[in-house]
Amino acid sequence: MGTPEFRLKRNFRPSSESEELFRCPVCKGTNIIYDPERGQYVCADCGIVLSEKAVDQGPEWRAFTPEEREKRSRVGSPLTQTVHDKGLSTIIDWRDRDAFGRHLEPRRRLEILRWRKWQIRARIQSSIDRNLAQAMNELDRIASQLGLPRNVREEAAVIYRKAVEKGLVRGRSIESVVAAAIYAACRRLKIPRTLDEIVKYTKVGRKDVARCYRLLLRELELRVPIADPIDYVPRIGALLGLSGSVMKRAAEILKKAEEKGITAGKDPAGLAAAAIYIASLLEDERRTQKEIAQVAGVTEVTVRNRYKELVRELRVPLPPQ
Repeated sequence: MGTPEFRLKRNFRPSSESEELFRCPVCKGTNIIYDPERGQYVCADCGIVLSEKAVDQGPEWRAFTPEEREKRSRVGSPLTQTVHDKGLSTIIDWRDRDAFGRHLEPRRRLEILRWRKWQIRARIQSSIDRNLAQAMNELDRIASQLGLPRNVREEAAVIYRKAVEKGLVRGRSIESVVAAAIYAACRRLKIPRTLDEIVKYTKVGRKDVARCYRLLLRELELRVPIADPIDYVPRIGALLGLSGSVMKRAAEILKKAEEKGITAGKDPAGLAAAAIYIASLLEDERRTQKEIAQVAGVTEVTVRNRYKELVRELRVPLPPQ
C-alpha cells in the first residue's frame, strides 16, 4: 500500500514543537512531511501521523518574487475608499491614558492635547482633503440611513473620487454629487434603490441630484445596466411581509411581461409593485394598492395603471375580489 502524497511545506517549524517531532518514533526516519490542509505531520516512510491540528503561523498568501512579496505583505487595517485618506493615517485616541492604562499627569495631558490638535490639522492639508473628508462623512450618513452594504459604499466613494479628480464637484453642492454617486453605485451593483429614496435623506432637490447623476454618467463614462424590475421584488415583498411564493409568482409575471416587451420604458419600481399586487391576489395574501405603493415609493395611480396593463396583456386569471 503506497504512502499518500501530501504537499510538502518546506522550512516550516512550529515554535512550540520540540525537535523530536521531526524524527519518527517508529521507524526512526527523518522524512517528515507537513500536510497544510489537515494540519498534520506525517512520516513519509511508515505513514504514522506524528502531530495533528498544527497551526500555521505564516501568511495565507504565496509569493514567488520579491516584488510580489512586498506587494502582498501588509500590516494594520485594510485600505478603504470611504475615508478621505483611505485609512492610512493614525489617530491619537481621546482617552488620556498611557500604554498601561494609567491616567496621564495634567502636564502630560496638555501636551497630548496639543499633539492631537496638530495631528488633526496634519490629516487635512489641502482643499481636496477637506472636500473628501466632508463628502465621505455625508456618504456614510446617507448610506447608513438607506441600509446600503459595504460594497456599495466603496463603489460610491470611488465614483466620487473620480469626480473630484476631474473637477466635476467645483461649483456644485457636495451633497448632491454624493447622492448622485450613491445612486450610480446602486445602479451598477443592482441594489434596488430609487432616486426618490436617496433624495429623501438629503437637503437638495431631486432635480439637482438627477442633473449631477447625468453629469457623472457622461463625464466619467460609467456603464450602468438597465434597471430590472425583478430586483425590486424581494425588497418590496420583505417590507410587506409576503411569503416566498408571492415573490416567486411576481418574478414569473415580470419575466413574462419582459418577454412580451411590456416593461420597456416603464418605471421598474412601479412594475414590481403591480406584479406583487397581482401575485398577492393569486396567492391569497392580499395587500392594498395603497400599502404596496407606499413601500415601493410610487403612486397608487402608477400601481393601478401597471396592474391593469399586466392583467390585460398577459391575460392573468384573477380570483373574484
